[in-house]
Amino acid sequence: MESTLSIDLYNKRPMTIVRGSGALLYDSNGNEYIDCGANYGTSNVGHCNPEVVAAIKSQCEQLIYIPSTYYNDSRAKFMQKLVEITGEPLKKVFLCNSGTEAVEAALKFARGATGRTDIIAMTRGFHGRTLGALSATHNPKYRQSFEPLVPGFAHVSFGNLEALEAKISDNTAAVILEPVLGEGGVILPPQDYLKGVRELCDKHGTVMILDEIQTGFGRTGKMFAYEHYGITPDMICLAKSIAGGLPMGAVVSAEHFCNLPKNAHGSTFGGNPFVCAAGTASIDYIIKHNLAANSGDLGLYFLESLRNLDSPRVREARGLGLMLGLELKTKSAGHLKELMQNGVLALPAGKNVMRFLPPLVITKDQINFVIEKLEQVIKND
Repeated sequence: MESTLSIDLYNKRPMTIVRGSGALLYDSNGNEYIDCGANYGTSNVGHCNPEVVAAIKSQCEQLIYIPSTYYNDSRAKFMQKLVEITGEPLKKVFLCNSGTEAVEAALKFARGATGRTDIIAMTRGFHGRTLGALSATHNPKYRQSFEPLVPGFAHVSFGNLEALEAKISDNTAAVILEPVLGEGGVILPPQDYLKGVRELCDKHGTVMILDEIQTGFGRTGKMFAYEHYGITPDMICLAKSIAGGLPMGAVVSAEHFCNLPKNAHGSTFGGNPFVCAAGTASIDYIIKHNLAANSGDLGLYFLESLRNLDSPRVREARGLGLMLGLELKTKSAGHLKELMQNGVLALPAGKNVMRFLPPLVITKDQINFVIEKLEQVIKND
């Protein structure tokens, strides 16, 4: 029935998922899958995490929705929790409903704070599909049907400081980038690259926006990926796993970049108590169970296992924490389909890369199962 009702925008997989627990998903036929996509990285604490479920149930009995024109205890608790883990100077929060909304807000905040118009983003970067976020997204396949997009955007090569230095100017409101390219192929930056971006932004009075929508909340082995590189951005965009699988986005900013007039921006459902309760429970669970460190340890094990795959089809395995990419010498789509048929769900990242973003609660035994099945599907014919 769903196929006859929905606007046909998604590449559907031929299965109906009806249940999830931890790192496992189950279809309507009772088949079990190890989920190495985590709903595109939204389920860091696992599917139907019991502590998140309990928080949702409790909040539902108190108050589901109240707009941000009223103060609310659940929202205040969540925002306090969020700024505790982001740290100085990221102390001001705007709550919305998705990653692309967070990007839209950050771009507006940067233009409003600086009075400038230009935005620099990265080739192979992905920031969303609404018009502002799409203007920062580089891939032509997302852009072509909707041009002309928002003016003032330019793209430079990720990891190339010289290219950024040549493009940035005193009319650049913001540089926006992912600390690790996700959809762009799980590409890590050179070690000193983000420090160089930080220095160039400081030199020109430009807002440095990090899109941590996929990399945040323990995914890379730290609570946030920027911690690996010894810098702090002026703003971070957050979403995906921020609320245990419920829709939420956030911008966390240094105070001097978000002094905007009343009603300059807003979100009807942003920061509703229902989702804030889930967000607090999710962050608490990540901290209590050391999921960031777990991601780092298991990520190294997973990455080493990928590098030990004996197949002439493999070009490279790379990643950070439990954000991993296996680049093949052939297209990945057929291998991903076959992997699904063998009980493992993974994601593409471009035409040749298989992307693994499992819930951070995945076990070593489950990783071993994934590697066993992966070895089977990429073996030489």
